[in-house]
Amino acid sequence: MTTEGPQRPSHPVQPYGSDHEDLDGKVLAALERVAQSFRTLQWQAAREHRLTPLQLQVLVQLLSHRNGVYASGLAKVLGVTRATASEAVSSLLAKGLVERRPSPRDRRRLLLALTTRGRQVALQAAAWGEAVRAALQQVPREGRAALLLFLMRLIAELQRAGVVTVARMCITCRFFRPDVEPGSPRPHFCALLGEPLAVEALRVDCPEHQPAVA
Repeated sequence: MTTEGPQRPSHPVQPYGSDHEDLDGKVLAALERVAQSFRTLQWQAAREHRLTPLQLQVLVQLLSHRNGVYASGLAKVLGVTRATASEAVSSLLAKGLVERRPSPRDRRRLLLALTTRGRQVALQAAAWGEAVRAALQQVPREGRAALLLFLMRLIAELQRAGVVTVARMCITCRFFRPDVEPGSPRPHFCALLGEPLAVEALRVDCPEHQPAVA
């Protein structure tokens, strides 16, 4: 009896974007180029501060959470295992860039937070994004708003598919009301805040986020 190996496609697989009629493939190719640029900039920033890219991501995450983050939550946001996140955190603790603090809600639990020096390093390391910000400034505001909405919808679909683990965005929140006033400068509505929202005001990571019912 013979065992069949994995079946190969009947036609050669072409690189994304090589087919002029493949719109989705072109989008994938463009996103991959942007992602590659991000990886290059992050690697450069990480090497400059003698950090790994993951350690850099940990510092940037903690920079946006002044009150601290639980280690388990950090691993979920970064999309890595708890063991991998723990290894990165241990190195940052040893470098004096991160510290553990008792949670104000439960003194038995510890939060991860930046030290004063860690915050300085995080601010410097996070500057890699300024090159991208400068490039974005060359795109009209309407184009940037449309890009934001497209990326949020794409992330939401990836979350539904299980590719993205955490996405605390407005458009996936139960308080979000889309297109309440279509065509107006602030077409969407937040039931939690009780006020209309422009596309530019939509959040990618909201601490008050509550998942919408599927």
